[in-house]
Amino acid sequence: MADKTNASQGTGAAPAVDSPAAIRNVVLVGPSGSGKTTLVEALLVASGVLNRPGTVLDGTTVCDFDDAELRQQRSVGLSLASLPHDGVKVNLIDTPGYADFVGELRAGLRAADCALFVVSASEGVDEPTKAVWQECAQVGMPRAVVITKLDHARANYQNALATAQAAFGDKVLPLYLPAGDGLIGLLSQTYYGYSEGKRSTSAPDAAYADEIEELRGTLIEGIIEESEDESLMDRYLGGEEIDQKVLIEDLERAVARGSFFPVIPVCSASGIGTFELLEVITSGFPSPPEHTIPDVFNPHGVARKGLTCDPDGPLLAEVVKTTSDPYVGRVSLVRVFSGTIRPDTTVHVSGHFTSFFGEHNSHEDHDEDERIGALSFPLGKTQRPAGQVVAGDICAIGRLTRAETGDTLSDKADPLLLKPWNMPEPLLPIAVQAHAKTDEDKLGVGLQRLAAEDPTLRIEQNPETHQIVLWCMGEAHSDVVLDALSSRYGVTVDTVELRVPLRETFGGKAKGHGRHVKQSGGHGQYAVCDIEVEPLPEGSNFEFVDKVVGGAVPRQFIPSVEKGVRAQMEKGVSAGYPMVNIRVTLLDGKAHSVDSSDMAFQMAGGLALREAAAATHVSLLEPVDLVSVLVPDDLVGAVMSDLSGRRGRLLGTDKVGDDKTLVKAEVPQVEITRYTIDLRSLSHGAATFSRQFSRYEAMPEAVAAKLK
Repeated sequence: MADKTNASQGTGAAPAVDSPAAIRNVVLVGPSGSGKTTLVEALLVASGVLNRPGTVLDGTTVCDFDDAELRQQRSVGLSLASLPHDGVKVNLIDTPGYADFVGELRAGLRAADCALFVVSASEGVDEPTKAVWQECAQVGMPRAVVITKLDHARANYQNALATAQAAFGDKVLPLYLPAGDGLIGLLSQTYYGYSEGKRSTSAPDAAYADEIEELRGTLIEGIIEESEDESLMDRYLGGEEIDQKVLIEDLERAVARGSFFPVIPVCSASGIGTFELLEVITSGFPSPPEHTIPDVFNPHGVARKGLTCDPDGPLLAEVVKTTSDPYVGRVSLVRVFSGTIRPDTTVHVSGHFTSFFGEHNSHEDHDEDERIGALSFPLGKTQRPAGQVVAGDICAIGRLTRAETGDTLSDKADPLLLKPWNMPEPLLPIAVQAHAKTDEDKLGVGLQRLAAEDPTLRIEQNPETHQIVLWCMGEAHSDVVLDALSSRYGVTVDTVELRVPLRETFGGKAKGHGRHVKQSGGHGQYAVCDIEVEPLPEGSNFEFVDKVVGGAVPRQFIPSVEKGVRAQMEKGVSAGYPMVNIRVTLLDGKAHSVDSSDMAFQMAGGLALREAAAATHVSLLEPVDLVSVLVPDDLVGAVMSDLSGRRGRLLGTDKVGDDKTLVKAEVPQVEITRYTIDLRSLSHGAATFSRQFSRYEAMPEAVAAKLK
């Protein structure tokens, strides 16, 4: 059987440039199934990198090559493919559209200078894609809209265009009109026909005259509104025919500064629109020197100003993706912001996640030097050798053993640190354990490597429940992580029920008698103690009071009683959870001159606490989180009702922007272990939430009874 994975791979050297001005870094954004990966295939064919396109169904695309992607037939990771067009190197960054893999999308946005928002002509725009558009708008990233799948049975270009304009704004205007087997250029009023991958030009069919006139007028007005020539609108309204060259120049400037967003219809299967899209990318989108470099610091946190995208400047690069290959080893995908990377040189690797994201991340801070080996330009999984990589370009570096996703590479004599991009907090906890004892060491190594690759994966060794907890973005994300552990690192992992760290406390005052007496020849064991236990307010933890009189318990054994009580508190007395918020008073006891010992009184202290617990009610305390849900206004009622059904205590709402509300509530942790999945389903991906620990409070008896 033929090797399908090689069916559509291109061959030959990668496009190489020596000037940042000849580079375009473009990230593809859009819902899952919108056709991003297939669009990359079509563009690679149009530019001559591939002879024929691969398909997602056959598992032969350039960008979907991971085992999980081949099985699921969808992208789960960021991938890079470069192509040449009109003297410009275009780095296409394909990103997953599914919400669980938003971390890969964030990395793609960081590596890119502009974005293509891909919309299916048969589907439309989802809420997460709208949110990403707004984020791009806030930082002024240039964008264009590509409407794909024109050949789909349910394709409706006009509806898709209207949906995109409603979602993204009135500055989203088409440059072309689909017509038959080609497109009509609205500015040039030329028909571009496609046949067997080649483009021809002719006059458009007269039947489209009225539609062309209407759309062309709207487009010209939109371009003129963004023109820096204030007289242009008056001249146009006065009936003057504006020169097409002037309009194109104004269009390109407006696109580059992110104030105008062209729409290009593309049919990936036939290649229709691919040349037009490449023209927009190379002529309208800005080059790296026109894009602001992210915030830069030295390792001590002092801001560094004045850096530009200069190949002769100080080296400044960032690892945007890390993968581990069982044969090649660790491969780092790197965006170079300043300077030039050359093989066989030593660079400084800085990773300071704690400085920006706090202690709760899976990446330890580090500052160290590493030697760069071979450089390459990726075409999916194919690595094409690179002699050097200049500022503005993206490359792969093999065998950087310490560099992790988000780390900065710089000159060892002038260490620098880029502020990492914002990563969403993983909010789905999955408890796992090694299937066999022999897998435990491999599990630790595998998880450590996966955390280095994926900043959205947080690994917690819970000291109270003694569980390994993987904090993931959702079920699909956790499936990919567990699959990687099995297929890549040979670790069989079982998922187990997540234990929420509960507490126990006394519901009332009670007394306990602890008697530990044993005789077994020679020295025996003898210790008796009487205690009184009473509850304390939340947060008091533990107090031990000595009220022994007359030496009933020798002074040297009083700390032993306390030690035994504390040990029993750690084990719990009812449901096996640690005990907190109690005062234990030692009232009386007995000792033997020969048989009493430290250990005997520890045993007696624990027995006394258990007897006291049996004499009164023991309450369970549960952790309560402060939950903040950002939700569209029309879903506020549904979200509040859902939170109330989870025993949530609503605290209030705050208006955010024009159409969203922040709902705040206190919710027990046991009720929100799968809230990220449930909220996504409830809101169709339109709502997000955050959570932080608030306090412990008594669990209702009806709920506690199920756990005891």
